[in-house]
Amino acid sequence: MKIAVCISCVPDTTSKINFTENNTEFNKEGIQFIINPNDEFGLTKAIFIKEQNQAEVIVVSVGESSIESVLRKALAIGADSAIRIDNKAKDSICVAKNLSSYLAENKFDLIIMGKESADYNGGIVHGIVAENIGMQFVNACVGLEISDDSYIIEREMEGGTEKVKIKSPVIIAGQKGLVEEKDLKIPNMRGIMQARSKPLNVLESENFDFIQSIEFNKPSENKECVFIDEENVAELVKILNEKEKVL
Repeated sequence: MKIAVCISCVPDTTSKINFTENNTEFNKEGIQFIINPNDEFGLTKAIFIKEQNQAEVIVVSVGESSIESVLRKALAIGADSAIRIDNKAKDSICVAKNLSSYLAENKFDLIIMGKESADYNGGIVHGIVAENIGMQFVNACVGLEISDDSYIIEREMEGGTEKVKIKSPVIIAGQKGLVEEKDLKIPNMRGIMQARSKPLNVLESENFDFIQSIEFNKPSENKECVFIDEENVAELVKILNEKEKVL
């Protein structure tokens, strides 16, 4: 069984975000990059499958050489090899097109991606890849079991969940629930040492330019809170009427 796990390298969620070049470029200075959280749930699930079914797990990512430390972490967690498609991950379509080229040429029984990335939150890469390579696709997956040549997949939907049975091969977009946070694998010393000798191959990419970012803007700062004594209703009414203009 051969599994591809497509991962994105995103800024740590505790990082302070800033932009340069008149708000047209993300400022990477001082930023720590991590495996996209939704992708990490998928990677952990793939490792569990590997342990139970003797599968081969390959992590694939689009990015420049700076992401190789994150790919090494994925190898330390338990992936067998890594592929870096050498291109700046400029937008969702660029990433999807480059992933499609690789995945179309290399056959997999299961392709796991995260439902969305924590940076741009586009949530469209997996759907584009599935269409490009003509593979079945299930989104928002919170459960996955293997049954012979089929998968039993539980997916989140409005108001509840749905279980589906689908034959291999398939692309799934995972999230929390595919595994729980407590089950996420942390690299140990043995894994880190083994990761140094595992293959990390760099592939040339095609240059897909579809979207140009004109400007980024951070959310506006929250307004100062005004505290009013619970018995001073008159003051509250006055503020809502004269200052906030909502009455």
